[in-house]
Amino acid sequence: MTEPAIEPTDFISEIVRADNTASTFEGRVQTRFPPEPNGYLHIGHAKAIVVNFGTADRFGGTCNLRFDDTNPETEDIEYVESIVSDIRWLGYEPAKILYTSDYFEQLYTWAEYLVEQGKAYVDDQDGDTISEQRGDYSRPGVDSPYRDRSVDENLDLLRRMRAGEFGDGERCLRAKIDMRAENMWLRDPVLYRIRQAHHHRTGDTWPIYPTYDWAHGQSDAIEGVTHSLCTMEFESHRPLYDWLLAQLSLPNDTPKQTEFARMEITHTITSKRRLRKLVEEGIVEGWSDARMPTISGLRRRGYPASAIRAFCIETGTTRANARQSIELLESFVRRELNLTAQRRMVVLRPLRLVLDNWPTDGDGNPVVEYFEVANNPENPQDGTRRIAFTGKLVIERDDFAEVPPPKFFRLSPGKEVRLRGAYLITATEVVKDADGNVVEVRATYDPESKGGSAPDGRKVKSTMHWVSVPNAVSVQAALYERLFTTTVPGDESGEPLDDLNPDSRELRSDALAEAAVADAAPGQVLQFERLGYFASDPDRPGYFHRTVGLRDEWAAAQKRQAKKK
Repeated sequence: MTEPAIEPTDFISEIVRADNTASTFEGRVQTRFPPEPNGYLHIGHAKAIVVNFGTADRFGGTCNLRFDDTNPETEDIEYVESIVSDIRWLGYEPAKILYTSDYFEQLYTWAEYLVEQGKAYVDDQDGDTISEQRGDYSRPGVDSPYRDRSVDENLDLLRRMRAGEFGDGERCLRAKIDMRAENMWLRDPVLYRIRQAHHHRTGDTWPIYPTYDWAHGQSDAIEGVTHSLCTMEFESHRPLYDWLLAQLSLPNDTPKQTEFARMEITHTITSKRRLRKLVEEGIVEGWSDARMPTISGLRRRGYPASAIRAFCIETGTTRANARQSIELLESFVRRELNLTAQRRMVVLRPLRLVLDNWPTDGDGNPVVEYFEVANNPENPQDGTRRIAFTGKLVIERDDFAEVPPPKFFRLSPGKEVRLRGAYLITATEVVKDADGNVVEVRATYDPESKGGSAPDGRKVKSTMHWVSVPNAVSVQAALYERLFTTTVPGDESGEPLDDLNPDSRELRSDALAEAAVADAAPGQVLQFERLGYFASDPDRPGYFHRTVGLRDEWAAAQKRQAKKK
């Protein structure tokens, strides 16, 4: 698909443009999106997807989806399928779908070559010992006692590792670079570790698996990637990326790694490990729970793919880490849905409203009258629909007050209000239960005010939505608050899950809706008038997720800041 430029100062586009001018890759542009299939994609991945696919598209290039499937203990075909589905839903089609496991044989051949060149060795030490010997930024590393093994001995041990003769963690293959290098990643990094685990594609063929650093750059080179676009945490890996590529005779151009800032959002976490914990501990209903920041969760909640893309593009691509406001993301969602979502009337907390002077037919049944209303005032092409109106209605409980507070303009005894698109009504009395709670409001309507306006021109200050009870359909509506209570989850305690909101979801099971709501397609988003945008659940008919409310909190905050200035 064709995306607009991220922004005029997008540094990645400038790098690619300069490479094309210099014919660095003979004008060819190829990127890749390389997720590990150990969880579902989240909003941070959406940014990386837009950057990788968008960069390739802008320069007439290609972008592959390549699964970094080098850790069989945490990976699953379920994650592979969800990732492919999410990318396509976002609007991108990979040029090819590839796997690092496609290159296991070539990677191993290159590993033997490094050993033969004296640039890699087999270490018998365990992971903790190797980590300790690496030192830190103030302390140089210590050479492994196995660093000077002969080429023949190293080849023999590597081949026996490949044959499955050793158990997990007994040995590993390390690059021989410089244990005193200032860059920690150059201190003899591990290239292969033993993992006697079943792989979802290669089965039990391989008892050893390459590390990310060994597999990533070489996979880029095999595929012909020109620009390997990574997030900033891989900046310190780049010298190792370049060093490893420089040791080999590559089948294509040497790819260039460039880093950009990852996407972080307030009240949200983008750690797959912690998101997995939410799923495994039953805190949420799965990776696609509508409260999750996963792409599938946002999709279930009703976020349009176009809004997510626009948000990722317009927030820009830079090297400076910045946390975006979740209200800003919601403003993109709201802007899109305002144009596309059809309007419907739904009452989430029903309070009975009876019009005492409503006419009945010859059998004593309330007359049914129909009103024609617009499906979407922002889009006349969406047409109109007929809504049934009778003398037995429900309104929102919050729209009535027996003793109204100051500046309460909605319904109260003796006060006249407008029922959306129907009539003006005046409350006359209330009916209470044994505990003194109002359970029904009695009212009268003005027959001359059809359509919501009186012939004498009198004004009312409130317009309320309603649903006719005899014609209503029952629905369930899930209302959401932030999944995390703090702007930066874990900022104080160090553990984001400490800031979980125990009241992040409220389920209204007694909601009543106009009949047209029953026709909502799976996944369709409707605007429930005065309440917000709601998405029909793709798997549960009659179940709706509140996508966002109607109030644009981001726009309001911008106005407040402008006034202060």
